[in-house]
Amino acid sequence: MPRTIALVGIDGSGKTTQARTVAAELAAAGFPAVYRQNAGGRHWFGRIAVMVGRTDAEDLLGRRGTLAVESVLRWFAIVRTLLRRAVTREIAVMDRYAVCQFASLRAHGARPAAIRRARLAYRLFPQPDVMFFLAVDPEVAQDRIERRGYDTETMDYLMAADAAYRALPEYPRFVVIDANGTPEQVTKAIRTELEAGQA
Repeated sequence: MPRTIALVGIDGSGKTTQARTVAAELAAAGFPAVYRQNAGGRHWFGRIAVMVGRTDAEDLLGRRGTLAVESVLRWFAIVRTLLRRAVTREIAVMDRYAVCQFASLRAHGARPAAIRRARLAYRLFPQPDVMFFLAVDPEVAQDRIERRGYDTETMDYLMAADAAYRALPEYPRFVVIDANGTPEQVTKAIRTELEAGQA
């Protein structure tokens, strides 16, 4: 079983749901699997923004400020995850990884220099043993986001984020999972790929 499993994809693709479920199922099967979140804090700052009368994180911190804070917080989150994995010998099932930051920067229109700086800062992190890209139609993703009820994303952004992931140089190494189905169907597809890798 891989030691590091990362789930990546656009907002609404089901990363958090699947990372939690896969970690729980692997643990139930006797593997030392643990869910680890590598969030960038955008949702948290968005909630603060609403509390102080702003619309979202970018309205509070500005676009460049939000991207900078997100990059730093995700960097520290990944460091924490990797240190825990090294100490505990756990199987880390990671909700997001470095490529999520690269895609976010691209989708939000960051300057090439900002993307280069992010790649320089994140390059010390090893590639996960397997990285699942949860491919979902932007319309399905937007519907899921609206149903969960605590944030929103425009269709333009979701389409830009999907294109950003697919344009990453890491994309050919992704294991692409059709994430348009039910959570159970998506989990089954991920488990099938993991089991095939053990054969």
